[in-house]
Amino acid sequence: MPLDEYRKKRDFTATPEPAGHNTANRVRTLPIFVVQKHEASRLHYDFRLEVDGVLVSWAVPKGPSMATSERRLAIRTEDHPIGYGGFEGIIPEGHYGAGVVMVWDTGTYRVDGEGSAARQLSDGELKFTLNGQKLHGAFVLVRASGQRWFLIKRRDEYAMPSYTINGDARSAKTGRTMEQIEAGASAPVASKRNARRRVR
Repeated sequence: MPLDEYRKKRDFTATPEPAGHNTANRVRTLPIFVVQKHEASRLHYDFRLEVDGVLVSWAVPKGPSMATSERRLAIRTEDHPIGYGGFEGIIPEGHYGAGVVMVWDTGTYRVDGEGSAARQLSDGELKFTLNGQKLHGAFVLVRASGQRWFLIKRRDEYAMPSYTINGDARSAKTGRTMEQIEAGASAPVASKRNARRRVR
């Protein structure tokens, strides 16, 4: 089953992460993507794309870049449930991935080129266009070897040669910083109001 590895690594009686279930039959206009900033043993960014009812996932040590000159190493990890895309909080010490998790960016994506996302991933090269709150435009994931991939920004009007991922350190979901999430601080009032507007 697609989520077996995910579930084997976690004790859902002790971690707030969603157990999830396979939602391959769910109808959606466009698939979602999410980037989660994860302060575990080392700070990294988890890049996830909805494919066939799960979030196919990569750990990106330096995070995505909007600069076409940068190839960002992306290590393929276990698939995650769709519900994980909204997870923001703290994974307790002693558990897999212990640390603070932020929803750094989220939105939808479109597959470019020929074939489905699953087919292109199987072939080792997936081209897609992101429509997020922070990330926009055309990207490609290229398999190097084994679980090692590269996440690369393709040339378009959204490319930013001088891009730095540290330019926006707040959650796309709640407006909180990593420090505020760790401290259990509530989301800023303005962010809650904006979140309601996005849902409508």
